[in-house]
Amino acid sequence: MTTRNPTDWKSDAMRKRIARRYAAERRFKFAGLFAVALSAAFLAFLLFTMIGNGLRGFTRTEIALQVNFPASPLLLDPANITDAALANANLPMVTGQVAKAALGPDADALLSPTAWISIRDAIKADPAILGQTVTIRVPASTTIDLAAKHEGAPEAEAAVERLRKAGLLTTGFNWGFLTSSDGTDPTQVGIWGAFKGSLLTMLVTLALSFPVGVATALYLEEYAPKAWWTDIIEVSINNLAAVPSIIFGLLGLSIFLNFMHLPRSAPLIGGMTLALMTMPVIVIAGRNAIKSVPPSIRDAALGIGASPVQVVFHHVLPLALPGILTGTIIGMARALGETAPLLMIGMRAFIATPPGGINDPATVLPVQIFLWSDEVSRGFVEKTSAAIIVLLAFLLAMNGLAIYLRNKFETRW
Repeated sequence: MTTRNPTDWKSDAMRKRIARRYAAERRFKFAGLFAVALSAAFLAFLLFTMIGNGLRGFTRTEIALQVNFPASPLLLDPANITDAALANANLPMVTGQVAKAALGPDADALLSPTAWISIRDAIKADPAILGQTVTIRVPASTTIDLAAKHEGAPEAEAAVERLRKAGLLTTGFNWGFLTSSDGTDPTQVGIWGAFKGSLLTMLVTLALSFPVGVATALYLEEYAPKAWWTDIIEVSINNLAAVPSIIFGLLGLSIFLNFMHLPRSAPLIGGMTLALMTMPVIVIAGRNAIKSVPPSIRDAALGIGASPVQVVFHHVLPLALPGILTGTIIGMARALGETAPLLMIGMRAFIATPPGGINDPATVLPVQIFLWSDEVSRGFVEKTSAAIIVLLAFLLAMNGLAIYLRNKFETRW
């Protein structure tokens, strides 16, 4: 009778052990696939909910209002249309009278309180209409707008049906949402002011944090001696990367505003504050990218007569630049979505005019989303979701540009 070796792969014990290993591998693979599927399901649910609510924010319901300018109490000279003359014409009162004559006594409930702005813009665009009877599309009230999107009360939906039968109601893309700024009426608000503020703030942040962060990483990796003070600097940079963002907001408030007396709620201050927050991330990513460059590159460059400065800027830095740009993407993406530090330096003010430069008062997209989400009017709910879509599109565009630049440098080398 022959005895089997316990390590023989043909033995029953070995086959059982192998079967258990394969079963464990299958379970692990299934757990990984389940985790990926669950994450994708949550992401899809988030995107579906946000886009479903946000797409309605890009549309606006308008009512066709027939205006008989010769019969209206407007005393305007078509040859001298100025902002002052339009301000003195009391267009809100005239619009209310015209609306009641055309739509009935409940016109105030049908039209937006800022419907007169559409009439003002029509006069400024073509002063010749002052002697004519024209049809101008003005924004409907929030109640009518929501009812037109099947979210209103039965009374509002009945009014919508009546206006549609009369051919006076239309719902279309709201270009004003992309070209206007903040306001008190959800039918007139826009995202351009906050978008421009975010763009200026990110430009200041990038202009300050990227060169300083890269220069710091180069010095610490290529030139700084190994001493106790460099260890302290390294530990400090790692700790700064983990500091809560609101601490940087307090730092910006105390130094840039209270001590240096720089303009409050300006992209310059916001960019400087976010640069302090982003710089440690860029330094850490830059050091790791520089450290990953093979020493043979440095030795070969020095062997053919290159100076240490030429080795760094002609060989090490170009090879490390893709990794540095990756760290910059992470840092800028974090800065783009920050709200707390910008609230501390006053960038939550009501800004009705887009900023003209980095010193003008401004707000940013995350703060604008926060402000709209805190409004009482239901019309701001869909505007908040639409602003989130704009913020995500801005983030994707910024990351796409950075990834393109990173791949371009990778191809070169």
